[in-house]
Amino acid sequence: MSKTMKAAIFEDLNVMTLKEVPMPEVGDDDALLRVRSCAICGSDIRIFHHGHPEVQTPAIIGHEVCGDIVAVGKNVTKVKVGDRVALGADIPCGQCWICQEGHGNFCENKQGLGHSNPGGFAEYCLINGFMLQSGPVCVIPDHMSYDQGAVAEPLGCLLNGMERVKPELNDIAVIMGAGPLGCMMIPILYRYGCSKVIVTDPNKNRLEQAKRFNADCYICSLEEDVVARVLEESDGLGAHVVITANPAWQSHVQALEMARFQGKICLFGGLPQGKTVPEFNTNAIHYKELTVVGCHGSVPRQHKKAVDMIASGKMDIDPIVTHHFPLDQINEALAAAEGQAGLKVIVHP
Repeated sequence: MSKTMKAAIFEDLNVMTLKEVPMPEVGDDDALLRVRSCAICGSDIRIFHHGHPEVQTPAIIGHEVCGDIVAVGKNVTKVKVGDRVALGADIPCGQCWICQEGHGNFCENKQGLGHSNPGGFAEYCLINGFMLQSGPVCVIPDHMSYDQGAVAEPLGCLLNGMERVKPELNDIAVIMGAGPLGCMMIPILYRYGCSKVIVTDPNKNRLEQAKRFNADCYICSLEEDVVARVLEESDGLGAHVVITANPAWQSHVQALEMARFQGKICLFGGLPQGKTVPEFNTNAIHYKELTVVGCHGSVPRQHKKAVDMIASGKMDIDPIVTHHFPLDQINEALAAAEGQAGLKVIVHP
């Protein structure tokens, strides 16, 4: 095996450069993954433009990863050479009191793939002993593609969001954002028994692509008053569930307005640094008795559930993936993802 590999190095804000770098050293408790697919997440784009407290440049980012195990340390038993493996992003210790209560995405000792640990925008990715011990490392079956394995990571985050907001039978649900995660939410909400799913987005091209997922109603927020339209679609009462699957603070304000009494709102999409809501009508929460929850990342059991859903055919990921790029076109890949040319963009190192 070569002593070097190609990697996309995040050198500074808005600077990503393809370089030849040393191969990771595999310790006794580690494994080495030959990356086959690494999907681009909206948070990768935020890191690229705004940085991240856990990302110290120069760095290798990318956390939606799938590939082949090509080397293992002598103490490793969880995976073996030849295994096809999907990775999650949030790596809990499994031992602290937070992990013991089942909330490993807030682990006080947490590591992060593509954040504190080198990620998947490279030919090889080290799975360290910490991650192998208690992190989201799932062997996938032969019939699953590497792309499907990579997209299991955001699906796990979606499942976390659903556990937080708890849709119920016959609910009317609104997804504010027709990106990859918003589109994946559509069939999941129907699985929970929602009677109507409404999707909003300012991008008409995104809405057209989202129509393949068969929601009941699609609203372009640049052409219509989304709050008025949601009220119209819900007999004037508003939605039971509203999920903000986008990085725009305006959707947080609108979510309060379109939710019905005792409705539930999930703030799923993170906002760019410094772009918090300037005014938040807490009276709407008070007088309508709304429940507002946040959602961040996932825990290993949710990543495993996501892999199982894809493997069993219960979740069709393939329509989500619309663009493919080799590693040496990483900047073009980031531009395609940011420009919303399609849905999920996959990089193949």
